[in-house]
Amino acid sequence: MAIFLTEGSKVIVQGMTGSEGSKHTQRMLDSGTSVVGGVTPKKGGQTVDFDGASVPVFNSVAEAVGATGADVSVVFVPPKHTLAAVVESVDAGIPLIVVITEGVPVSDTAELFAYAQSKGTSRVIGPNCPGLISPGKSNAGIIPADITKAGRIGLVSKSGTLTYQMMYELRDIGFSSAVGIGGDPIVGTTHIDVLQAFQDDPDTDAIVMIGEIGGDAEERAAAYIEDNISKAVVGYVAGFTAPEGKTMGHAGAIVSGSSGTAQAKKEALEAAGVKVGKTPSETAQLMRDLLEQ
Repeated sequence: MAIFLTEGSKVIVQGMTGSEGSKHTQRMLDSGTSVVGGVTPKKGGQTVDFDGASVPVFNSVAEAVGATGADVSVVFVPPKHTLAAVVESVDAGIPLIVVITEGVPVSDTAELFAYAQSKGTSRVIGPNCPGLISPGKSNAGIIPADITKAGRIGLVSKSGTLTYQMMYELRDIGFSSAVGIGGDPIVGTTHIDVLQAFQDDPDTDAIVMIGEIGGDAEERAAAYIEDNISKAVVGYVAGFTAPEGKTMGHAGAIVSGSSGTAQAKKEALEAAGVKVGKTPSETAQLMRDLLEQ
């Protein structure tokens, strides 16, 4: 089983005819994803030939949904067009919208997330995220498909590159699903949302949660884990060596005093019973030890 994304998911790519959209559409197809169409205004009626597949292009998401029954959209459009692209997918009734684009204005993210919530029909993942993968079933985004295999670990992560590293570290055990939620100050799907989905998934035995400095998302997740998650969780928080007051890579990773530091997050998670590694490799070993027990 997988969360959010399954072998039955039908994916469209908004911005498929652009360079990034085209490149990653090929990678998604190579990993077995059912990509049923692309959306680029004024290019409807064309097809794009990929290695082993010819994918139709539609002028709108509604047109694509009507023709293909798509239920997932992966968004590769410029930041200034992301709000409109997500609103279009929400209006078309797409249940899962994966926003890869980085540099989306926070005000736009707040607006698109509020709009999706008001409609109550769409889950947004991202923006500024690598997407999600259910190994061996489907891959929506930019996560490499050949670094792991299907298994029984769930992974939720703020960081794209650390998502890949953790998947590789535990590649011999494998993952039910891995979800990169993005590191911006506002994201459509939180650690808590994904933790609960893994809790409810009978084929996920244990969970790895990756956070990073800045904000209080990890502290809130720790409180949620303590009250609601019975499965074993191990964690890693990126940024133990970050200097106070320093803005790090992601827009959300700003440290001020003890608030938002890796140490504060580590302490909150450990208080909730989560074992926290100081490095990704140590975190992977904690998961191995848990599964062996």
